Amino acid sequence: MHKIKTKLWLGAATLALSTVVAQADYSLTILHTNDFHARFEPISKYDSGCSADSNAEGKCFGGSARLVTAVNEARARLDNSILVDGGDQFQGTLFYTYYKGKMAAEFMNKLGYDAMTVGNHEFDDGPEVLAGFMEAVSFPVLMSNADVSREPLLAGKLAKSTVIEKNGEKLGLIGLTPQDTDELASPGEKITFTAPADAVAGEIDKLKGMGINKFIVLSHSGFSVDKAVAAAVPEIDVIVSGHSNTFLSNTSDRAEGSYPTMVGTTAIVSAYAYGKFLGELNVTFDDAGVITEAKGEPIIMDASVAEDASSVARIKELAMPLDEIRNKVVASADAAIEGDRKFCRAQECEMGNLVADAMLDRVRDQGISIAIQNGGGLRASIDSGEITMGEVLTVLPFQNTLSTFQLKGSDVVAALENGVSQVEEAKGRFPQVAGVKYTFDGKKPAGERVSDVMVVDADGNASPIDTGATYGVVSNNYMRSGGDGYKIFKTGGMNAYDYGPDLADVVAEYLAANQPYKPFTDGRITAKGMESN
Repeated sequence: MHKIKTKLWLGAATLALSTVVAQADYSLTILHTNDFHARFEPISKYDSGCSADSNAEGKCFGGSARLVTAVNEARARLDNSILVDGGDQFQGTLFYTYYKGKMAAEFMNKLGYDAMTVGNHEFDDGPEVLAGFMEAVSFPVLMSNADVSREPLLAGKLAKSTVIEKNGEKLGLIGLTPQDTDELASPGEKITFTAPADAVAGEIDKLKGMGINKFIVLSHSGFSVDKAVAAAVPEIDVIVSGHSNTFLSNTSDRAEGSYPTMVGTTAIVSAYAYGKFLGELNVTFDDAGVITEAKGEPIIMDASVAEDASSVARIKELAMPLDEIRNKVVASADAAIEGDRKFCRAQECEMGNLVADAMLDRVRDQGISIAIQNGGGLRASIDSGEITMGEVLTVLPFQNTLSTFQLKGSDVVAALENGVSQVEEAKGRFPQVAGVKYTFDGKKPAGERVSDVMVVDADGNASPIDTGATYGVVSNNYMRSGGDGYKIFKTGGMNAYDYGPDLADVVAEYLAANQPYKPFTDGRITAKGMESN
């Protein structure tokens, strides 16, 4: 009888223990980056290059060497973590121009990423460079909302989702890229992009069939789209956001929202851009895969984070072929030239005026009277004092060339309408201009926002645009080919020449001819209905 009782007691204890195990919470830390844009070296407060002297003085941020230290330290103190990226590792400095995706692959492998999503800039040099990058990395690259079956370089290689196992639990990771990537980059005509929410829902259904109940979306769709996706697909647990360079924080008055931002039970996180922060989200799941707690904060990569010595040495080695170009002083500025995206994608900005004026100055003697430059093509500010070619190339990293063409006045207005059609989403199509003035009202429907378009001659005399007349226009070859929604440049442009000088060279020469350059705004763009800006 004693043996029977003992057996019964042991059986009950085993059942109780198995119940505890089945209902045990699962804790995970998600370390994350987004929109790194080839900032392997430290950056200044303007997101541009930062000199060795300034770095030694503790004035710089980010850089791969700091990220290596921060990630290693985080892993040492955390029981269970993953490292993921929200896209746009490519493009932004001479490192990408020279090495394409090879340097990004090397450092992402060193950092030990578990997965990343495809950003639009991963397609800047077509599927070929992305395919080479994918072959070089030791982790999955994901994109759910696109059909790549007709693109042989990516078909069967670029997955929509993946499953990774951490501490005995399986996690479903799903990638998203902008639905308008065909307008933002150069993916080619063999890839079709689809709606993000439907794509994610489909992958979740597939993963659920595999017994997965924890879903993390790596999204390069922008914060506003991510909130909409979270609302439409409540089964998502976490969205690591990218594309809009959104800074979420619980401690900074410059944050665009709390970290994480909750939409229902979905936690959305974003860590600004350029490696300035390492995001750290601590989540706890119950046995059903539902988040019971989500908390954290981006960690700033300032001088308090030591630089990993081996990474510093490797970056210095890789920089050697670039130094002669980027260290060349080309001009000087009386004050910092503001190029922050929050201005240049919503209103007249100093960098927009500089670049548009330089473009127009270069070709005005060819009968060109209007310059239009997309705000998204301006990638940084420039500090006061000496200006190096490296700084100019950080502002204008895309190797765009000047494009000149003729356009009817009505099509000029249509182009401006396209440019302000998504201003509330801070889209890169926002038109910075020279030789023309205009007003827009952000509260009016898209397509009906632009008014008071005036053409300004070389002497500063302004007259209303004649919608029936033909004007000479200068832009960049990306926009001329229909990029950022400027299809009117492609379909309506007449007598086009798309092979002018590199835009960065044009701006550098303009700065040299007008130094010390005095940054300014002069009211060429009047914004209404945008009080929050």
